[in-house]
Amino acid sequence: MPEFRPFDPSTLAEVATGRSDSLFAADIARNRLEIEDAVAGRRILVVGGAGSIGSQVVTELAARAPAALHVIDQSENNLVELVRTLRGRPAGLPVADFRTFPIDYGATPTRLFLSEQPPYDAVLNFAALKHVRSEKDPWSLLQMLDTNLVKQARFLSWLRRYGHDRRYFSVSTDKAANPVNLMGASKRVAEHIVFDGAPGQTLAHATSARFANVAFSDGSLLHGFFQRMLKRQPLAVPQETRRYFVSPEEAGHICLLAAFRAPHRTIIVPDLMPETHLRDLSDIAKAFLARFGLKAEFYEDERSACQIVDHDMAVGRYPVLITARDTSGEKPYEEFVGNDETIIDLGFDALRGVSYTSAPPKSVERLLVMLESVLHGGAAFDKAMALERISAVVPHFRHIETGRNLDQRL
Repeated sequence: MPEFRPFDPSTLAEVATGRSDSLFAADIARNRLEIEDAVAGRRILVVGGAGSIGSQVVTELAARAPAALHVIDQSENNLVELVRTLRGRPAGLPVADFRTFPIDYGATPTRLFLSEQPPYDAVLNFAALKHVRSEKDPWSLLQMLDTNLVKQARFLSWLRRYGHDRRYFSVSTDKAANPVNLMGASKRVAEHIVFDGAPGQTLAHATSARFANVAFSDGSLLHGFFQRMLKRQPLAVPQETRRYFVSPEEAGHICLLAAFRAPHRTIIVPDLMPETHLRDLSDIAKAFLARFGLKAEFYEDERSACQIVDHDMAVGRYPVLITARDTSGEKPYEEFVGNDETIIDLGFDALRGVSYTSAPPKSVERLLVMLESVLHGGAAFDKAMALERISAVVPHFRHIETGRNLDQRL
């Protein structure tokens, strides 16, 4: 019987990425002095800083001796773990003013907090609802649009009002390029809010980044591998699916370079090649199980897979359920650059830039007004309305609707 022990997902990142070293290590080394100059002795605010990507960036920032490093995240539990992780390292936490705040970045406590703080030199935002499944019903969808769009616009207005608008970075997603689901489309709209500003608002320096799946990040398919094994349940992967992956360390590197070295109004994307970097999810499941001395046994029936776990484990195997790729908003492939966008060379080895293309005039403002009227004025709302209004902002949005969602499968 194999022994199941929790361990750092970064030690397994190679299983997903096929790389033992960061793809962006050379770019980080080449820009080391400039990044340190932008961080050391500076005041930094990180929003959504206790999640998988945000916490990695906080760790990178803490190692570069900022004068103040403040972290906002609604998850009290994740903030507790972040503090313990940083303070438990051999080097400890070399930041004199390190504080965490379990508050909503778009709510009144954050406005009051910002009104009382000296200006931040940089603000990095990782707060988002990022799962495609959140479009499954109008209430979850409305919460996603509130978090990703309305609160982003409100937060940016507060940054300007209280003098925290010197440098702003907001993470995006590959799903914002030629989006086929409302999550990806919402993040494309969020890019417009960041670069063009909420109505009447602009930022001195704003950048973003789109990148691939972060291996074993919270809530991800690969993170689910751990949870399923701990609960003696089958793993699950969609059939014939390949995806790009980056390690947690690589995600941190991308964000550092985008936040502190990219030009204003630029989106950073990794330079990944399909023939080299795409990874088959079934192969990743095999490699993951091999770390535990187990061989993957594939099933197509969910009930059979769930009932045979103990039997398979007794003979050194573990069930992996192959699911159909037929849910709404599911893209058959990943891309980082939209049809209406232009790639630019920024002098990095493993990163490229995407020049920002503005939304149709007034379209973002009209969408935000509509959402505010629903959230605070009691106006009607449904998925069709969201599709219509978001399509006006994102002309290349081609929603894939199948009537099925990920809550209907393992």
